[in-house]
Amino acid sequence: MHPVRSLGWARPLVPFFCLYITFGTTLGFLSGGAPLILRARGIELAEIGLLQLINLPVGLTFLWAFAVDKIRLPHLPRRIGWITLMQSATIALLAVLSLGEAWSLPTLLVLAVATCFCVATMDVALEALVVETVPDDRRPYVASAKLCGASLGGAAGVGLLIGYYEAIGWQNAVLAVVGLNTLFLIPMLRYPEVRLRRLDAVARHETGSLGRLRVLAPQVLVLGLYFAAMFAVSGVNNLVLLDLGVPLSEVGFVTGSVAPIINFVMAAFSGALVRRVGTIRLITISAVGVVACGGAMLAASAAGSSSLAIAATIFGFVCGGGLGVPVFNTIYRWAQGPRPATDYALLFGAAFFAAMPLRVAAPALAGLVGWATYFALAIPFYAVAVLCLRAAIGRTLDADRAGGLA
Repeated sequence: MHPVRSLGWARPLVPFFCLYITFGTTLGFLSGGAPLILRARGIELAEIGLLQLINLPVGLTFLWAFAVDKIRLPHLPRRIGWITLMQSATIALLAVLSLGEAWSLPTLLVLAVATCFCVATMDVALEALVVETVPDDRRPYVASAKLCGASLGGAAGVGLLIGYYEAIGWQNAVLAVVGLNTLFLIPMLRYPEVRLRRLDAVARHETGSLGRLRVLAPQVLVLGLYFAAMFAVSGVNNLVLLDLGVPLSEVGFVTGSVAPIINFVMAAFSGALVRRVGTIRLITISAVGVVACGGAMLAASAAGSSSLAIAATIFGFVCGGGLGVPVFNTIYRWAQGPRPATDYALLFGAAFFAAMPLRVAAPALAGLVGWATYFALAIPFYAVAVLCLRAAIGRTLDADRAGGLA
């Protein structure tokens, strides 16, 4: 088979992959590196947690996602129109932000939150495009493209802020993100949304109602519990490394380079693993590994062992990477309602928002009780959350098999 033709199945993934790179780069630049820099400067853990508020729009998209479903912008297909508008606004805000190195922190924070609003709204439209134009059996590969792109973007964003900030300066770093957002919008402008949109997607959109949101409440609660628990057991490891005396440059390398590479590899293979191993089995194996890594972080914190903490953190990236594709593939499945943008925003955004209090409070809790006690509390919390998620996904898969959809 001709090598170009053999890769034909991957060609439709390119527009999604590119936009997920911009998603990861922008949010990684705005919120991924700042906590490490400020912590290295001696900022208290409780104050570090407040920086999670930059991500607040990601958790509130369900409040305005109905507009993405109901309003069609002129001259472009429904979803691509919103994607183009939000990407353009992101580019404009970042261009303004590039001028603000000496501006006050509140001003920069407002601009960062506004940029995150645009990025999050673009993501809602993009996920609705997946639900409406990608067949069920191809969605694991789109989920892989999503996580691969976000991982590479995170590496670029955090790398710019942590690894090269002193060399290139504020303005050049932000303008690099501007350039990436501009360049990687182009492939999506050529995506054949109208041709690929399923007829049943059009019908559902025209006749759907917001009653779907009440139906999704159990899934939102399960996802919110899972997102909170996942952050509790693995989202603070970078702060642990700093408190154990690991230099900022090493922490930046682990979280800004090693983590995205591992996540990229895991995401690239997880789409195939979901089809070969099965969703439930992959979730179970990966979750057991995450629990083991949490136990290793507890031991490292108690013993003051930075080397054990680094090893546990890296292995945690591997195990956590195995969970991304099955979880997001399930979110796509649950979003197959009358209004997929609203449904996705509710499933991911509202669940993310439900987890926000813990994301903000976790560093303060660790500062109060110590890292060892913190992980002793986080591990069982995570185990319960994964069991609930596993049960909910299992029920969906059983229902799909019974209905002939699996």
